[in-house]
Order: sequence, then C-alpha cells, then structure tokens
Amino acid sequence: MTAIRSLALAAVACAALVPAPAASATPSVGVEARILSQSTSDGQDFITKELTIAPGGSTGWHWHPGQVYGVIRAGTLTHYGADCDIDGVYPTGGAITEQSGPGYVHLGRNLGPDPLVMWVGYIDPAGSAQANPVPNPGCPFE
Repeated sequence: MTAIRSLALAAVACAALVPAPAASATPSVGVEARILSQSTSDGQDFITKELTIAPGGSTGWHWHPGQVYGVIRAGTLTHYGADCDIDGVYPTGGAITEQSGPGYVHLGRNLGPDPLVMWVGYIDPAGSAQANPVPNPGCPFE
C-alpha cells in the first residue's frame, strides 16, 4: 500500500470518528436593538433596550440568564415556548416578563403587518449576554 493510500484511509477512518456538528443556534430575523440605558451595580448589569422587530421577523430561539421585563410600545408580540405552543400574545401597551435560565427557551415573533416596538429591561449577572441563542427545539417555524 502506498503512503498516499495509507494517509487517505487514515483520514477517512478519523472522519468517521468525528461527531456530527451540533445544530446551530437560530439567529434573529428583522430585529434592531438600541440601548436606552446601561449601568452596573453590585455585580449586576441593568440594561434597557428598544427592540424593533420587522413584520415577519423573530427574536430567534433563546433564553435569558437574568430577569427580563418588557412593554409593547407598538404592534403585537406573539411569544412561543419550547413546546412550540403560543404562551402569550402581547398587544400595544401589554407588559411581559420572562423566566430566566436554559430551561426556559422561547421565541418572539411579529406576525403583524407593522413593526413591533418593545422597551425591554434586563437585570443580568455583570458581563453576561442579555440572551443566549439556541437551536430550534423542533418547531416547524423559526
């Protein structure tokens, strides 16, 4: 057996042992974020953002490491849990809170014809991301 053939067989054998890549996180679609305020105190970040989600857009599947509070300024937010069911519909003026931790994967969508505008407050451990993207849990939509 030639050296090249031996190397090729070794490469194929090694490739068979490499696990398939994990499913990638679902990105947000049509989302713009603007920081309204930000501060850190006693090991926690306090951040307020204005999120705008275009018609047909979504937040992508994610979870939060800390507390989240929001108010809908315009449009309607349709909120889904990891079981693919709608767990809330929040019209203009509606308030939303979200649980924290990787056990509470969720997605927000704008199914309406107009932009959805939200003010969202995050209270997170200092230095952490406000949201952690995850793969679609098996729902027929993103």
